[in-house]
Amino acid sequence: MRLLLVEDHVPLADELLAGLGRQGYAVDWLADGRDAAHQGLHEPYDLIVLDLGLPGRPGLDVLREWRAAGLATPVLVLTARDAWAERIEGLKAGADDYLTKPFHPEELALRIQALLRRAHGLANRSQLEAAGLRLDETRQCVRLAGEDIELTAAEFALLRYFMLHPGQILSKTRLAEHLYDGETERDSNVLEVHVNRLRGKLGREVIETRRGQGYRLSGVPA
Repeated sequence: MRLLLVEDHVPLADELLAGLGRQGYAVDWLADGRDAAHQGLHEPYDLIVLDLGLPGRPGLDVLREWRAAGLATPVLVLTARDAWAERIEGLKAGADDYLTKPFHPEELALRIQALLRRAHGLANRSQLEAAGLRLDETRQCVRLAGEDIELTAAEFALLRYFMLHPGQILSKTRLAEHLYDGETERDSNVLEVHVNRLRGKLGREVIETRRGQGYRLSGVPA
């Protein structure tokens, strides 16, 4: 999943980038509201984490512009402690959730998981379940036939994206856009390697190839 982090406090941004990276997210970071307003509308993000106190343009203005332009991407707003009026304005402007600084990184991770599942119409359970699979996002492993199967970071990120879009045909271009950040070279051959490795661990029938279209998570046979 590809996220946009808009935060001008560099130490906090560095901490969040490292933590979100460990959780298998591809993250682009911006520190200026003017850059965020443009990039948020023109890149295919799955979720945006937006601080409101930004240089260039206030976060609230950026959020209002995104929503006025029809951007439906979930937005998690970061606000200062006791800034209740700012939180209310953020929700009115179209924020999907907010988190008050300072916060524990685990709370941010859980809120992001919940927003992503909600955006895809999936239940917010302790583990992500789809197509007969159960994915533990904390341990980055998948449970199949009563057994926990360990995944590499790339395999985990790919399977999570498939499980958030069960039954959908996903093109290689779309997968690459949502699994890699803007700085990473997007190589479809590397993507094929990870798909084949997942098949080797879960069974070839779990991920179906649609020639000329892409891949589809078919799920575990009954």
